[in-house]
Amino acid sequence: MRIATYNVEWFNTLFDDEGLLIDDDSWSSRWNVTKAQQTAALGAVFQAMDLDGVMIVEAPDTSRHRDGTHALEAFAARFDLRARKAIIGFENDTQQEIAFLYDPDVLSAKHAPIGDPVGKKGGRDAPRFDSAFRLDLDVDAAPDVITWSKPPLEIEATTRTGQVLRLIGVHAKSKAPHGASNAAEATRISIENRRKQLAQCIWLRQRVDGHLRAGDDLIVMGDFNDGPGLDEYEKLFGRSGIEIVLGEGDALRLFDPHARIALGRRIGAMPSTSRFKRRDGPYLQALLDYVMVSPNLRDLGPSWQIWHPFDHPACYENLPLREALLASSDHFPVVIDLPI
Repeated sequence: MRIATYNVEWFNTLFDDEGLLIDDDSWSSRWNVTKAQQTAALGAVFQAMDLDGVMIVEAPDTSRHRDGTHALEAFAARFDLRARKAIIGFENDTQQEIAFLYDPDVLSAKHAPIGDPVGKKGGRDAPRFDSAFRLDLDVDAAPDVITWSKPPLEIEATTRTGQVLRLIGVHAKSKAPHGASNAAEATRISIENRRKQLAQCIWLRQRVDGHLRAGDDLIVMGDFNDGPGLDEYEKLFGRSGIEIVLGEGDALRLFDPHARIALGRRIGAMPSTSRFKRRDGPYLQALLDYVMVSPNLRDLGPSWQIWHPFDHPACYENLPLREALLASSDHFPVVIDLPI
């Protein structure tokens, strides 16, 4: 079974309010890429991956006037994809949903949120992801209230043989100091955002602990906007969000081979899942996207691949696919092949 996570930069802008592809020569939200070019590129990438299921980060908007599931299913029909049925969980107001697109001939799937719906008052013990989480972030004895701008998508998927997989799609808070007007403000915002991102990861880890104690077949996947050694503030907090979600100390661990490489190496070559263009500088690369599996799935011997157009030999040697990956998004798919 082939499953992937893929952050598609501003997928939403490729569709009109009826969920139909705009597919013309107007500019997409990608730099110097038209909507028609991005649409064609995405179609080529999805066709090449030939997935049983994919967790799409920055999926099309679901709101009062738009239906993200309809948009994704129209996209799948346009390119004749096997993964053609879409699920979106708790809606958000960012125009960037988390969605699961899957092949209904291979899987049955449903949105299956866990936790108490405690609402805005918050809870301390793994509340439902559309609620709030109470945690003291700044050691002032007063708990802060944490929310997700994009609540994780919890999926219960069942294979044709009856095996149940629990999938959690994640888009954690960005740590970038958006809106800062000077260096001091950038530092303050960066630290504040990192606190919130770590709190989200602690909340997510509480949910992971519950699944691992129950012996569930679990996959946690998506864009964590974090990774070991990614910024200078990690030393201030002592750990990255990725380390929290994977598990620490004597806790049961999730596994991602790319995270393991990054955690074991502070210098030298690193895997990367994203490529960003500075306005007046070179491209920057970062490991932001992960597919983490529970011990019982790891024991099956799955295979992971990052479809990076310059790091993955098959992607690099296939020129049309290489160009499609570059035009589609500033992130690249992370694909796992599971022998189930």
